[in-house]
Amino acid sequence: MALQVSNQMKTLIHVNQHVVKSNAKTGANDPVLTVKTYKSNVYAHEVEIHGPSRVVYQPESPLSCGAKVWIETYAEVTINQTKEESNEDKDTGGDV
Repeated sequence: MALQVSNQMKTLIHVNQHVVKSNAKTGANDPVLTVKTYKSNVYAHEVEIHGPSRVVYQPESPLSCGAKVWIETYAEVTINQTKEESNEDKDTGGDV
């Protein structure tokens, strides 16, 4: 299923290393990409960015989930998703 995120808001995209490692260990195929906006997190296998973006590496100031490398964009994003979580539903006690 594809989801479109049209933006005037910043979208952050990062790879969840914990899910990559878990998939390798268990043989699962859970989505490893996290697409964050101010109102939701969407977990995906594939993301297409339709415009300018930049890759950021900030080990001294990671995202709240711990990611030190991510992509930032204000462009429209197409997400092939499997799970969505709103910030109201988000568990604040761990990695995304």
